[in-house]
Amino acid sequence: MSSSSLVSLSNSKSRFEAYNRLQAATVAFGEKLPIPEIVALGGQSDGKSSLLEALLGFRFNVREVEMGTRRPLILQMVHDATALEPRCRFQEEDSEEYGSPVVLPSAIADIIKSRTETLLKKTKSAVSSKPIVMRAEYAHCPNLTIIDTPGFVLKAKKGEPERTPEEILSMVKSLASPPHRILLFLQQSSVEWCSSLWLDAIRDIDPTFRRTIIVVSKFDNRLKEFSDRWEVDRYLSASGYLGDNTHPFFVALPKDRNTISNDEFRRQISQVDSEVLRHLRDGVKGGFDEEKFRPYIGFSCLREYLESELQKRYKEAAPATLALLEQRCSDVTSELDKMDSKIQATSDVSQLRRSAMLYAASISNHVATLIDGAADPAPEQWGKTTFEEQSESGIGGWPGVTADIMPPNATLRLYGGAAFERVMHEFHCAAYSIKCPPVSREKVANILLAHASRGGGRGVTEAAAEIARAAARSWLAPLLDTACDRLAFVLGNLFDLALERTRNRELECGRKSENMDGYIGFHAALRQAYTRFIKDLGKQCKQLVRHHLDSVTSPYSLVCYENDCQGGFGSSASSSFKFNQSSVNSFLLELSDATMKDQENIPPEKNAQQTTPGKAAEARDALRESQITVPETPSPDHPCAGGANKDLGNGIDMGGRKRLSRMTGNSRNPDNTSAQNGGSFFFGNADGLLRSGSAYTEICSSAAQHFARIREVLVERNVASALNSGFLTPCRDRLVLAIGLDLFAVNDERFMDMFIVPGAIDVLQNERQSLQKRQKILQSCLNEFKSVARAL
Repeated sequence: MSSSSLVSLSNSKSRFEAYNRLQAATVAFGEKLPIPEIVALGGQSDGKSSLLEALLGFRFNVREVEMGTRRPLILQMVHDATALEPRCRFQEEDSEEYGSPVVLPSAIADIIKSRTETLLKKTKSAVSSKPIVMRAEYAHCPNLTIIDTPGFVLKAKKGEPERTPEEILSMVKSLASPPHRILLFLQQSSVEWCSSLWLDAIRDIDPTFRRTIIVVSKFDNRLKEFSDRWEVDRYLSASGYLGDNTHPFFVALPKDRNTISNDEFRRQISQVDSEVLRHLRDGVKGGFDEEKFRPYIGFSCLREYLESELQKRYKEAAPATLALLEQRCSDVTSELDKMDSKIQATSDVSQLRRSAMLYAASISNHVATLIDGAADPAPEQWGKTTFEEQSESGIGGWPGVTADIMPPNATLRLYGGAAFERVMHEFHCAAYSIKCPPVSREKVANILLAHASRGGGRGVTEAAAEIARAAARSWLAPLLDTACDRLAFVLGNLFDLALERTRNRELECGRKSENMDGYIGFHAALRQAYTRFIKDLGKQCKQLVRHHLDSVTSPYSLVCYENDCQGGFGSSASSSFKFNQSSVNSFLLELSDATMKDQENIPPEKNAQQTTPGKAAEARDALRESQITVPETPSPDHPCAGGANKDLGNGIDMGGRKRLSRMTGNSRNPDNTSAQNGGSFFFGNADGLLRSGSAYTEICSSAAQHFARIREVLVERNVASALNSGFLTPCRDRLVLAIGLDLFAVNDERFMDMFIVPGAIDVLQNERQSLQKRQKILQSCLNEFKSVARAL
């Protein structure tokens, strides 16, 4: 062998060793490096296990444990001319170190089986993507690394979960998807291309087969079907199925599974290759196109191609790998420096206080910015729709509201001040969707009779107002509580957004803000302080809006009478106002819906008269005639006549008229005089009463208008400003102070509890040791790749 060939061979081996060591480091530390790798794929029983044994140069009964059905196996084959017997070592789980050499090849299968079962039992899963790494040094194996994957299956075996085939397919696709990996796909020769079960799965991963090597296994089973050259050439070309630039390899391996020596095993492999070629040359009429297809027939050709292809990929990837390693080494060194700073900071309380205060102030400032309006981080990812706010908060819909409340922008993902305003508008819609609930006659009677017994001149209006106040307290109070809870949820979400904004700013500036990452206890305390602050704001706001509700529903509030002073709510309010000029405490009120049987107090229909405000004399006559009866309050559903039958007053002493006249203050106002009419007792003159239909209906109508007025004043005047000043202003002005008092207004010992919990120093020291180990391995790999780069 020439000196140049020896140098090239030495460089190839150096590259291979460097990549093998780097691969071991990536497995141990979870690094994601684009190392060129070969991934073996195929269905179960398609010959992957036999191919791996042939590449290794010895058998270890790998098929007996079906290692490919549970965990991937990374086989690092190292050609070592001095290793006359295989030297196999397994990489320790979660470490870059390799264990002791396995003496007996048959023990390899037991180790693979044991490790697989242990991990699957621990993870409680059917398959796992965490690989087993085995390094094999042997004089008869190539410098080659192959990742053997679980074999595709159509149906789970007995005792396995039904989803095992889907999980295997998903895992294999995940392993094969990275573009730096070469796919080695095996398929039995007995399967036609057009009916291949797994070729479509490979095409999903690599549509053009640009990085796929296709191997037709068990090729000797197909040879007897060929009799003419055109049949062989057409099959070998696989035209119409794989494309013009894809050339599959055709491999046959020994079928004898008896115990034989390693030398005999390799001799049988060579013998099968020779027999396949001899059959194609002599057993087929016209032979085959050797110039075109000879490089793709036989195991020896596949082995040589795989080794050369991997070395070519190693050489092409070396510069990029070197640059990436330098970056990773720099990152690990930086992480190690920060870890040293953390450990040192545990003894520097003043510096730790300063860093923690600045970090808390930064979070508070970001919260204020989010309230004032911001689009960073991305609302599409961090915002929430109205439905998501309702479901994630656990609050649900608005109590007492049956209609679907869909405020504007309900489907948009919002946060911060925008989400706050949307909830306010949603509360506005919910409040205005509630109407004054129906009131039973018993409730009306209880309230009205109680007011009648106390005397005074505003009985009906007071009764309607009391009904409205009770309805407002009952129906609007839960809405106010829900609004406060929803708004507190919106503001509570801002903590995570503020953290994300802080991280983004750190990345933009290329630094870590005050080096607070990793202090889990401090971050937990900071989150707890923020949550407590928002929770306290929620309680305070509930008390504030409840105070406003109590104010507008107080008997001393003039909210219900504002429209009386301004001209009334309309005819019904005017009617109520007229009635309130009369006294009700001299009447026995009857509000039941039973038909009144006492015909003496029911004016006949034919004698019913209406008093007109323009006819004062007739009105006075009607007043005198009504005053000489002893009235009994009619049913609220029964129409009451404005005039009275003169015959009803015959024989009645006029003393009653004088007493009643004194009770009413002897008013000479025509409207007030007509209000004294017992027949029109409830709502002034008979004309208004006939239009209203009944006292009960009139009271309910008036109560509904009072309820609407209370709701309007509460929602429009009080609640909006109260919630804004109760939630948003403290978050802008007092958040940083509240958090500071909560976390930092303590002695040093209590302050350090957030940073030095029991065992925390040991955890930091262990992390530092792990980083040091990782740094050492990556630096070693970097030095090797620098040597490889100089030799290229």
